[in-house]
Amino acid sequence: MNAPTDPLRFTLEPFESRRFANLCGQFDEHLRLIEQRLGIEIRNRGNQFELIGAADKTKAAEVLLQRLYRETGSTELSPELVHLFLQESGIEELVNPSATPSVSLRTRKGNIRPRGANQQRYVKAILEHDINFGIGPAGTGKTYLAVACAVDALEREQIRRILLVRPAVEAGEKLGFLPGDLTQKIDPYLRPLYDALYEMLGFEQVAKLIEKQVIEVAPLAYMRGRTLNNSFIILDESQNTTMEQMKMFLTRIGFGSTAVITGDITQVDLPRGTRSGLTHVIDVLRDVPGITFTHFKPKDVVRHPLVQRIVEAYERHDNRLHGKVDDEVGNRNG
Repeated sequence: MNAPTDPLRFTLEPFESRRFANLCGQFDEHLRLIEQRLGIEIRNRGNQFELIGAADKTKAAEVLLQRLYRETGSTELSPELVHLFLQESGIEELVNPSATPSVSLRTRKGNIRPRGANQQRYVKAILEHDINFGIGPAGTGKTYLAVACAVDALEREQIRRILLVRPAVEAGEKLGFLPGDLTQKIDPYLRPLYDALYEMLGFEQVAKLIEKQVIEVAPLAYMRGRTLNNSFIILDESQNTTMEQMKMFLTRIGFGSTAVITGDITQVDLPRGTRSGLTHVIDVLRDVPGITFTHFKPKDVVRHPLVQRIVEAYERHDNRLHGKVDDEVGNRNG
């Protein structure tokens, strides 16, 4: 049995009623969120706090509350923002801040700092290796951070161009039925990549770079036969590539280039019976030196807190379903 630990007491200074109300939230909802996530109890009388729980968690909560209180000087906190700070300051990082060195990316619109230890590892891997995979559910920052790394490399003149690649249609890149020219056909499928670029560089700058072909967008099928040197290449939604397409893409990468391949193996939209190139490549390249795999979990989701719960609910449902199927197969074999 764990021995009870003494409460951790501290005071937030300087005390300002407006900032303090901002910190606590309506009906103390921000404090309740921190309690729930860290499994502790928060008591306070004014700006004097008492935290009850495991020593490492109460210390983590103190660091987080001090940081949030500093933010109240210039930021209106919300439950969503507190959730993001919790993600950014994952408890393992707060308890042991030296575990993961901090990384920052430079863009025209400001610096971007990865949130949480797993995002830090992901960005660090991209900066240090030529081929990198980011695998996990929606909302974990896989694509956004890959674009940020590409923009950072372009701003530092480490590369000459950025290529954004995506399987244009989930079930096989059949573009003919869509109206318009090639760009108009594939634009809807590349919208998340465009949105990230606009946020980091601004609309006008992105338009200029596309016109100069410094930024190129293309469906995966148009990569065949090319060799991509001095480029930063992002293959998004890679779970919807076939095994042949994945091999073709990886063998396009030339000298001075970095490639980031992102995808979610739980959302494969290929025809039934077609194995995803992403699930296949994990097995094939798992032990190849110089290639990194970063696996994100539901706890890494940095969107609305409900998104994390939705991802976890689907994960539990899939696990129960697979367990039931395995039992049925076992019974038939028996």
